[in-house]
Amino acid sequence: MSRPESASRHDMRGTVVGRLAALADHTRTAGLAEELRKDVARRVLDVLGNSLAAQGQPSARAVAAVARGWAGAPAATGIGTGERFPAATAALVNGTLAHSMDSDDTHLPSVLHPSASVVPTALAVGEATAASGASVLDAAGVGIEIAVRLGMGGYDEDLGNSEFFERGQHATSICGAVGSAAAAAMLYGLDADGIADAMGIAASFGAGLLEANRTGGTVKRVHCGWAAHSGVTAAEFARHGLTGPPTVIEGRFGFLHAFCGDRADAAKVVEGIGEHWELPGIFFKPYPCNHFTHAGIDAARALRRDGLDPAEIVEIDLGVPKPVLRTIAEPPAAKAAPESGYHAAFSGPFTVARALLGGSGLGVGHADFTDEAAKDPRTLALASLVVSHSDDRCDELYPHQFPAVLRVRTRDGVWHEARVDHNRGGPANPLSDDELILKFDLNVEGRLPSDTARTVAERALGLSSADALDDLMSSVRG
Repeated sequence: MSRPESASRHDMRGTVVGRLAALADHTRTAGLAEELRKDVARRVLDVLGNSLAAQGQPSARAVAAVARGWAGAPAATGIGTGERFPAATAALVNGTLAHSMDSDDTHLPSVLHPSASVVPTALAVGEATAASGASVLDAAGVGIEIAVRLGMGGYDEDLGNSEFFERGQHATSICGAVGSAAAAAMLYGLDADGIADAMGIAASFGAGLLEANRTGGTVKRVHCGWAAHSGVTAAEFARHGLTGPPTVIEGRFGFLHAFCGDRADAAKVVEGIGEHWELPGIFFKPYPCNHFTHAGIDAARALRRDGLDPAEIVEIDLGVPKPVLRTIAEPPAAKAAPESGYHAAFSGPFTVARALLGGSGLGVGHADFTDEAAKDPRTLALASLVVSHSDDRCDELYPHQFPAVLRVRTRDGVWHEARVDHNRGGPANPLSDDELILKFDLNVEGRLPSDTARTVAERALGLSSADALDDLMSSVRG
């Protein structure tokens, strides 16, 4: 697409954003490899299911109410709303939905959830531009790759953690805005310079603080929606001639230094770019709760499969990586007795207790995180027994894995132990297509008829051969 002459005044070649844009531009014309398209199609299905499951959540209602007040052309579907919005507004609505149930995918070791912002962006702009399914998958795949690579630029090996996370910043939304901008710019048909400008603009838009993980509030659920909205808006600005700095990523006042200071490493962002893809290694979440809790759930399920009787438990010891204690174990009293179902999804003690009692869904499910479930006496009694602490083996593996060790003492004085180094849903313990479809079915139960759910799954997984998104998105409009 042509843009005003002044929009291409910078030479982006050799800069980090220029190299990212070159990947996007090449993929826009050449396409992703078929195995990568299949991977992205699985993520589209996952995002659609997570989004439909979030209908009626306070964050979803609030954002949809605001969106209805914004005038604009009805260009793209608001999932489950029965309405269509401008592309940027649909991205806001759907990105909020996608992250509202804490069931979205996770990249390690950057510790961010890329698909919840990038996939809604690609779906919204793809629908608005009548793009093919393959083009949407290509754009989403590149946007996801860029988001997680930016997250890796903020990961410090010596620290053993993301500097974004250490500073209380939500890398998911901060990096997701830039990845979303790349995806949107690809679908708008911008060239390499235009894609670079879109990312450079979006780098000024991304934001998000993680305090809600610790002490509550529903604003975190909107982070991915705002990242998606920012990405579409940035690409639209670039279409009309707004430009971004050529050194927006690595510059002294650029993205990485501003957010991560001296620990940032711009070289990691582009290392092996175009040859190695992070995309296939991103974890799917089998459980709709904070990812730091998953290995504890896996361990509890293992003990239950071995015949452990929850009624016989008198002591529970949960070992996890030290950095995750702030999210799932502190403050201890609040984590042992969460004030709501949403807070329960960020509690190590609560999630272990639900899994020991049997849980729902694939191990624990949405029924375990209602406000009523958060007050269940049996669950709270077990959760009160949990003592959480750091474990040396877990510290060694984190954040390349989110491991846990669970030790439980029963009335007879015997200790029972289960250690999980590779939690379910990652490359070492993947979810099959059938398990992913089951997760989707559980997400949409009571929201879509079973035949419609089956149709959505087929259309999402077959997106690479679709001429457009109309059939898929009409199936989830509500």
